[in-house]
Amino acid sequence: MMAYHYKKWFMKKFSFILLSLFLIGASAFAQNEAKLAQQYFVNGEYEKAASIYQKLFDTNDNNDYYFSRYMASLIKMEDFETAETAISKQIKKYPKKGALRIEYGNLLEKQFKTDLADIEFREAIKLLPANRNEITRLANSFRNLAKYDLAVETYTKGAKLLKDKTIFAYQLGDLYRRKGDVPLMIGSYLDELSVNSARMVTIQTYFTRYLVEEDFVELKKQLYDRIQNDPDQTVYPEMLTWLFIQQKDFKSAFRQVRALDRRLEENGSRVFSFAKNAFIEKDFETASTAYNYIVEEKGKTCTFYLNAKKELLNCKRTKIVEGYDYTNEELVGLEAEYEAFLDEFGKNKTTAGIIKELARLEAFYLNDLDKSIALLEEMIRYPGIHRYIQAESKLDLGDFYLMKGEIWESTLLYSQVDKEFKDDILGEEARFRNAKLSYYHGDFEWAQAQLSILKASTSELISNDAIDLSVFIMDHWGLDTIEAPMKMYAESDLLVFQNRFDEAFVKLDSISTIYPAHALEDDLFYTKSRIYKKQREYTLAQENLQKIIDNYADGIRADNALFDLAELYELHLGDKEKAKDLYGTILKEHSGSTLTVEARKRFRRLRGDDIQ
Repeated sequence: MMAYHYKKWFMKKFSFILLSLFLIGASAFAQNEAKLAQQYFVNGEYEKAASIYQKLFDTNDNNDYYFSRYMASLIKMEDFETAETAISKQIKKYPKKGALRIEYGNLLEKQFKTDLADIEFREAIKLLPANRNEITRLANSFRNLAKYDLAVETYTKGAKLLKDKTIFAYQLGDLYRRKGDVPLMIGSYLDELSVNSARMVTIQTYFTRYLVEEDFVELKKQLYDRIQNDPDQTVYPEMLTWLFIQQKDFKSAFRQVRALDRRLEENGSRVFSFAKNAFIEKDFETASTAYNYIVEEKGKTCTFYLNAKKELLNCKRTKIVEGYDYTNEELVGLEAEYEAFLDEFGKNKTTAGIIKELARLEAFYLNDLDKSIALLEEMIRYPGIHRYIQAESKLDLGDFYLMKGEIWESTLLYSQVDKEFKDDILGEEARFRNAKLSYYHGDFEWAQAQLSILKASTSELISNDAIDLSVFIMDHWGLDTIEAPMKMYAESDLLVFQNRFDEAFVKLDSISTIYPAHALEDDLFYTKSRIYKKQREYTLAQENLQKIIDNYADGIRADNALFDLAELYELHLGDKEKAKDLYGTILKEHSGSTLTVEARKRFRRLRGDDIQ
């Protein structure tokens, strides 16, 4: 008896396994056939495709995909009679299936029976069930036929059937975009945001891609209306903030960010992030206001308090010194703020970055080299100081000793960083400064050997600087029977670095007097332009650069002169159109220059391109 039951169980199990294997095999066969049919269709062999799709459909007449592909193949063959017979049969079998009505309407339209086609399309919408998947499916069918109005009508009716006016807002936004109806597109996407804030970035991307400047006016209007009508909703102020940032209106953006921070009782993280963006875009005033908000309103218990105070100082320093547009009173005031910061937080590894900034302020702008050196000498010995901060400070310290004329101290510090960061960009920077030190003192052969290696630096800035100096040395060194003019010029370069401008002018004029019409003449004009720029004598800087462009268009300083002159017009001489033309000249006439990438970026910005 027991053996009988076991045998019966075994036969059932065996039958089940056989059935499963059969079904798996059938499914795999169908998939292979479908791939073959698709390949025929793509290759334009529609008769073969239709034959396979018909077989697949006959074995499963409820598979809409196979039937749709069968119909598409027949239409491509213009076998409208067979197609009409097939679709009529299916509609008779499934009279409430709206997708079949769309297939039939498409078939009729291919035969130019537009009135009859419209009846079928309308019937499909009329049969629409209160089922989200079916609604989406029918709307997609209309969209695939580029019948966007009917797709909109489908979603609109579907939303009513489901009693949810925002359920298809995202899909409607896409359809209105395709239709070119910007106000409704914006409205639909904002409806979607009201129920699904996770789509914020995606929708912002769409707005960036598809809206033009005039459309942003409509977006702003709709956002203001929604904020007024639904003040508790936060996605609208967030989107408005984003819009203001796109328009570079950081003051208005800050008002929204501050309001959100207060309403949501946040810890200042939103404001801190915004301030960083404003700083990057060079709106130093708004960035300072935002950092100050954290310092004053959030207070010392705030996570961002210390960093906000650091960035506030950085912001003020950059605003004052960028472009050399400052007064001595402003510099002294900034110095006092740095010292107040250090009085509050102390001098330690945490504030090392601030000490480094203060040292640069003292050296480069307040001309107090002794104070800058004392600050860094003490700071690089702080316990636990980050090795990168320490190394960067050693490089600065080497520069400051060089400015004082203490060459041995400079090269010692550069070499320490080189040794410790052999395979790092910091090490390459140290080697470049040592190479330049050799150049200043007329050891051109050793400098050139180092520069040749540094041309391959992973840092674009170091590589470009190495290439420029190497080309300059190659262009002048060894061409004369005497090296005196080249050595005198290198000495003038060092004097400029040391901010000893009067002595530099004397040295440069001496070269012109002793060696008239020398090959270095364009370089003399270029160095003078650099000095005048540092002294904020922008007109004199412009005159010297123009001499290079007019008289030495084929010289190695031509691209540098064009770029520097463009920058002068852009930032100091108030002629952005002239600046744009000069950047364009670099792109046309000096495409191999190391300045081309930056020139292209600035040219596009001045032209009004949207640069991400």
